Amino acid sequence: MTEKPISPEVLAPAGDMERLQSALLYGADAVYLAGQQFGMRSGCPNFSMDELRQAVDLCHRKHKSVHVTCNVVPHGYELDSIAEFLTECGHIGVDAFIISDLGVMALARRCAPQVPVHVSTQAGVMNEETARFLYEQGAARVVLARELSLQEVARIRANTPAELEIETFVHGSMCVSFSGRCLLSNYFTGRDGNHGDCAQPCRWKYSLVEEKRPGQYFPIEEDGRGTYILNSRDMRMIDRISDLIEAGVTSLKIEGRAKSAYYVACVTQAYRHAVDFAVQHPHEPLPDWILQETEKVSHRPYTHGFFDGVAPGQDTIRGGYERGYEVAAVCEGRENGLLKVSQRNRFFLGETFDVLAPGQKPFALTPTRLFNADGEPIESAPHAVMTVYMETDVDVPVGAYLRRVRT
Repeated sequence: MTEKPISPEVLAPAGDMERLQSALLYGADAVYLAGQQFGMRSGCPNFSMDELRQAVDLCHRKHKSVHVTCNVVPHGYELDSIAEFLTECGHIGVDAFIISDLGVMALARRCAPQVPVHVSTQAGVMNEETARFLYEQGAARVVLARELSLQEVARIRANTPAELEIETFVHGSMCVSFSGRCLLSNYFTGRDGNHGDCAQPCRWKYSLVEEKRPGQYFPIEEDGRGTYILNSRDMRMIDRISDLIEAGVTSLKIEGRAKSAYYVACVTQAYRHAVDFAVQHPHEPLPDWILQETEKVSHRPYTHGFFDGVAPGQDTIRGGYERGYEVAAVCEGRENGLLKVSQRNRFFLGETFDVLAPGQKPFALTPTRLFNADGEPIESAPHAVMTVYMETDVDVPVGAYLRRVRT
């Protein structure tokens, strides 16, 4: 009999405690997060040291892992602070460091030798020689560069020690620069992308100016709308999980520490279902409802990235997101036989909601009556975060999201 493939880790982003709780509730095996310095996403709240202690405690009680990013490209004057941070993280009991700089890797081995080191995608690991070298320097895992094909991933797996874990990004925003190493933001705005403060100038709209005609802007495309020439599509590998397993990938990483708790919940659960399905039914087509879950979050047009050995392409028409769905409310439980929810976007009596519930296939809900916090019947919920009670026989768990198609 053919053995079932080993299930890879679903690694979810956590930009703050709310997003961490969403990741755990919706099926993550592990989360990656950052302290308030030294991570590559400074635009999200991140975690104070006290919050990091709470996060580690919560995850360990649920038998989940916490990977702490310390993957900025540091200047010399930061090294003492980084060493202090790594030491404290070691005392807290984090499960791994994600590091891009060889010097910081050496610091980690001295300051917290008990904590495994995962080499960040920022390091640009593209071949087995680099992966083996990093393993010999103490790396437990390498997060491969996003510019690799599946064949190249499989080659690295076949030519490195079995003990070295392989992680790849599978979903989320991509950077036009090699492995995220970019100077555009710092050059244009003074915000250093290599310190997690990218202004995303690759998403801006560009035109040409001819030297002798200042002030006249010429569109790069003939249709006159200009072009977002640097604007990468978003990665989505959810329909290729079996290929990733076959290539020998240990961990599937979802981008999105700056995204919402809903995004984390929806995408994490989609990949949880996809991984479980692929393990049970290798190389069978993914059920369409799982794929469709990735369409219910804000995203740019999707691509398989470089995994098929070709360029992933740019979205040159626009710089924004596709937003087909929005969250109407979040379930807070039941009171006196009524479903209690907290409003997120205005909704009306008579609407049918698409419910994202932990561990379940999405299902429909149409409340028969709505009430405000005073028990008065209402026809709509127009106020942000207002408490609403719904009359329904449908069982909806705490933490479920009630979604609707945006109009």
